[in-house]
Amino acid sequence: MRPAVIVFDVNETLSDMSPMAQRFVEVGAPGHLAKLWFATLLRDGFALTAAGDNQTFATIGAEALRCLFTGQDLDRDTESAVQHVLAGFSRLGLHDDVAEGVGALQSAGYRLTTLTNGSTQVAEQLFTDAGIRGSFELLLSVEDAPGWKPGQASYHYAAEACGATAEQMLLVAVHPWDIHGASRAGLATAWLNRSGGRYPNYFQAPDHTVSSLAELAPALAMDPD
Repeated sequence: MRPAVIVFDVNETLSDMSPMAQRFVEVGAPGHLAKLWFATLLRDGFALTAAGDNQTFATIGAEALRCLFTGQDLDRDTESAVQHVLAGFSRLGLHDDVAEGVGALQSAGYRLTTLTNGSTQVAEQLFTDAGIRGSFELLLSVEDAPGWKPGQASYHYAAEACGATAEQMLLVAVHPWDIHGASRAGLATAWLNRSGGRYPNYFQAPDHTVSSLAELAPALAMDPD
């Protein structure tokens, strides 16, 4: 069935997080800690959701940084370093394929929204700076849901906010765990595989796989109504 609403993950799916490594370097920490930090942040957010709790991205992100910075030879005090890294989120840009892909999907008549494990404010600024805010009907965050993605309740929260059923929605994400969670919640899915990597076979397979967001509108147009 042709989806009525396309819901996007934000962090890494739409935003280019590669500049975050430089934020670590600027405070005297190794750049490779950026990926470890983001993975740690997600792990702990997932763990809290599994335990029935919910905490904000910024709160978990700050505490994860404090833990990672322990023993590091930083060029400033820990709290200043934490704030410098976190401030990098408000200065990220979009991947090069996003504006074209979002424009094509909007032109094709899809309703567009987001569902991020991060904050609505970060997505708001990211899209406004890039000139695509008007393409999105809603910007949703799990901060207002019972828990983080990939918990099923987060996707059901998005469906309710959009006035749609799960079956009327399609999630776009670079993260296989997000694809799996959305699929288990009843959404159609599109995996954005920019890296050319392998999709883990223990996760539910995506309905569509594209290497660029610009490929999604043509791929969906080939589906039977």
